[in-house]
Amino acid sequence: MATTITTTTTTATTATTATTSPSAPPASATARQSLAVRVLGDTHALGRRLPQLAVGLTLYGVSMALMLRSGLGLDPWDVFHQGLQRVLGLTVGAWVTICGALVLLLWIPLRQRPGVGTVANVLMIGAAMDLTLGLVGGPHGLPGRVALMAAAVVLNGVASGLYIGARLGPGPRDGLMTGLHRRTGRSLRLIRTGIELTVLAAGLLLGGTAGVGTVVYALLIGPLVQLFLPWCTVPTAAQTSRKG
Repeated sequence: MATTITTTTTTATTATTATTSPSAPPASATARQSLAVRVLGDTHALGRRLPQLAVGLTLYGVSMALMLRSGLGLDPWDVFHQGLQRVLGLTVGAWVTICGALVLLLWIPLRQRPGVGTVANVLMIGAAMDLTLGLVGGPHGLPGRVALMAAAVVLNGVASGLYIGARLGPGPRDGLMTGLHRRTGRSLRLIRTGIELTVLAAGLLLGGTAGVGTVVYALLIGPLVQLFLPWCTVPTAAQTSRKG
């Protein structure tokens, strides 16, 4: 009987110690961590990823403004945004934001889940574009316009690498492409081309500007992002531990 009582007491003491152990995180801390994982995904290296996301999205808006100031043509989505601005008013940056929000609504039937980077994409790029347009004027002469266009395309590639490499969620338009790919089974290239051609045609009908810059952007942006993305991608916790 004494042995039985001793065993029971020891078991109870062990259970109490495990429950009150300072090493066990409180329930509130666990809930906060779970919420952070749901909102941010992989929470590794947020001290780098969040600032990198902000810098990337800001530079993306700057690059779009520089393309517009070059006067040599815009990427397909910005041809559409500029066309809406010419017909309906507001600023081009405002239409970037409005269209980003509307495209994000299309994620709902596609069952896409936005991340922090997705929402930041909608809010920041258009604002950065309008701010830059208010500060930077167009260059005089064709050489200056060509140089500005080239700088804008390269900067766009760097900016894309930065915000994609932050791993905090795709932009609304990229998520639309991947969502349609998953639901239809069509190739990403086909879906991306179809979306770009549709918005380009709509933008031209609305009076948007296409030109040599549109062609240069279409040809170079993919290779540029591929070049910069490996340098900008923040490694996951698993990748960091393997390196260590």
